[in-house]
Amino acid sequence: MIKFLDLHKINERFRTQIDARLKEVLDSGWYIHGKQDELFEKHFAEYIGTKYCVAVANGLDALNLIIKAYGFGPGDEIIVPANTYIASILAISENNCTPVLVEPSLKTYNIDPNLIEEKITPRTKAIMVVHLYGQAVQMEKIWQIAKKYNLKIIEDSAQAHGAMYKGKRTGNLGDASGFSFYPGKNLGCLGDGGAVTTNDKALADKIRAIANYGSDRKYHHIYKGTNSRLDEFQAALLDIKLPYLDSDNQRRQEIAKYYRENIKNPKIILPKIYDENAHVWHIFAVRCEERDRLQKYLEENGVQTNIHYPTPPHKQEAYKEWVNQSHPISEEIHRTELSLPMSPVLTDEEVKRVVKVLNEWK
Repeated sequence: MIKFLDLHKINERFRTQIDARLKEVLDSGWYIHGKQDELFEKHFAEYIGTKYCVAVANGLDALNLIIKAYGFGPGDEIIVPANTYIASILAISENNCTPVLVEPSLKTYNIDPNLIEEKITPRTKAIMVVHLYGQAVQMEKIWQIAKKYNLKIIEDSAQAHGAMYKGKRTGNLGDASGFSFYPGKNLGCLGDGGAVTTNDKALADKIRAIANYGSDRKYHHIYKGTNSRLDEFQAALLDIKLPYLDSDNQRRQEIAKYYRENIKNPKIILPKIYDENAHVWHIFAVRCEERDRLQKYLEENGVQTNIHYPTPPHKQEAYKEWVNQSHPISEEIHRTELSLPMSPVLTDEEVKRVVKVLNEWK
């Protein structure tokens, strides 16, 4: 079976370094907010190109903390793509703000910048852009809209570690960005992990305090905070893997190029890109009218796949108040999307096998 994602094989490459760093962490006797955290925050900020990085417990917390630190709350609206993973929307509703769903482009699967302005009201406070599947959102028009209406831009960069737009990395294209380091991400740890990147010192300081029980120093609490911290071992692991992220992304791009050039089955709609460097292929998403039959066929022929995502957020029970909303483009993507195997440890033989099986499907 060709695995959709072989996490053991991905992390086995770093076993010697992980063993050594784990011993270092254990021997230090310091397991939260220590040397490893500081190192990773420094190196990740340098990689993204921002002045500040605040490591937190997970990607949802990262987005949640950004919204909380800005002071957005009841009555405030935040624009967000309709086809994102539900975490983007949960962060908005957790702060008692109103998510305003905007359809994506059927070409890029990212939010359609041409549909944003019509959704802006006097209550709109921010635009949350999600670099879905690993492709950076085309930001030019969004920058213009945000400036025109004095809106914050919050990036959800959970799926796009290292993707580029006009010479800058995702995570440095807005006012603040949330990252997830869930094990399956392009840069993943061995548990949950996340980070916020920003160039705003006051925001970074506030997020750091809120994430640490609202404390700016020990036993002194200036906010009604929460507990969201990246532990030392996960920080150490991420710091080990970070220098390899670009080469891993390059391998993903090579695989994606082979898929795009060699999958010839007319029933399969291949993803479109606007810039080779803008996409780091966290997910290689194809679409097919007979998606479920195709997935079953691939499984029977030794190719494991996934669906991102079977049900759009506005059709989830958690948001039953949206039952009458209609977002046909998003619904079309969710109905037809299928994710092919994609990781930096896929072999050329495995990639060729995936293509062969797909092209033989009737």
